[in-house]
Amino acid sequence: MRHFAHLDHKVRDKLFAVPPEPFERCAGPELLAHALGATLYLPGNRPHLTDDLRRVAARGVVSTVVCLEDAIADDDVAAAQRNVVDQLCGLTAAEAPLVFVRVRRPDQIGGIARGLGADPAVLTGFVLPKFGESDGAEFLDALLDAEAATGRTLFAMPVLESPDVIHQETRDGTLEGIRRLIGKYPGSVLALRIGATDLSAAYGLRRARGLSVYDVRVVAEAIAAIVNVFGRADSSGHVITGPVWEYFGETGRLFKPQLRESPFHAHNATGLRQDLISAGLDGLLREVVLDKANGLTGKTVIHPSHVPVVHALTVVTAEEYADAQDVLATSAGGGVRASAYRNKMNESKPHHAWAERTMRRAALFGVAAEGLNAVDLLVAGTAG
Repeated sequence: MRHFAHLDHKVRDKLFAVPPEPFERCAGPELLAHALGATLYLPGNRPHLTDDLRRVAARGVVSTVVCLEDAIADDDVAAAQRNVVDQLCGLTAAEAPLVFVRVRRPDQIGGIARGLGADPAVLTGFVLPKFGESDGAEFLDALLDAEAATGRTLFAMPVLESPDVIHQETRDGTLEGIRRLIGKYPGSVLALRIGATDLSAAYGLRRARGLSVYDVRVVAEAIAAIVNVFGRADSSGHVITGPVWEYFGETGRLFKPQLRESPFHAHNATGLRQDLISAGLDGLLREVVLDKANGLTGKTVIHPSHVPVVHALTVVTAEEYADAQDVLATSAGGGVRASAYRNKMNESKPHHAWAERTMRRAALFGVAAEGLNAVDLLVAGTAG
């Protein structure tokens, strides 16, 4: 697998000074967690799910979640689960993105794994909703049982979205309990996902299209607490993915667009800017930047048009790459040096973890050619 593999090789050669490296779907959890990128959710009752997965993979989607939880009505869960098994049996790993199934109950994990047969190569793992210390062990034990039955490594992605995670009086104890629990299952948890929709629901809130999740203060505080516990730059840290962007399609707006005109004028891409604004994707662009600034990796999305936006902003710029190289080159003895771009200082010790993460991202998503930026990648990605 490789990010941006759907683009013509001539386009890729122009875009990247360092192209994205290929990776295996059976890669280790550290690499695979950072490779998720924009994870596209699809309801499990889609009648042509096999074709849908093939189509989005051909458009650059690398990771998907097939949902049997909130996306499915209670009375339709059994039929949707049968549909998921039948449809995934029609896929080969070579033509599919990474596929996770979001279940409601622990017993569904074994049922799906058994239904896919002895070698479910297309299945990467399961998303575990409303995850907590009290019931999380049952989900993770079911995952280990499914691994033993299939002989394949399967990963869990717990979703932190219960009221206990956002309520101030229970938050610290809940997060610490989850940390203790997943520590008992080393290698099983690929990444932690944040269920911002459910967290907002605990207060009867829903963020508007023109707002970032970080503008909803109670949710932003919960995200900060989650990063504080799980996102540390040491051996205890986990990849935490950005919360869902749930809007698509054209709409009216009250506030000014969040995209400056000049970068798009410079690239003769004013039409793309207007398309992004009309679809409300200027809000997504801003939220992805804030996700990265707050220590989150990748993002949950619900429409294929979101994917090139997330991936364009995940590519490492030439300036970031040069700074990371400088930091790592001098980290052994410490010290500080001016950036080669003469606009910041690079301190080898405090910036070391950032530099390592940047180089990991560069390997998976590539380094943009000198002088190119997210607009160039958006132009190529939306055209591809």
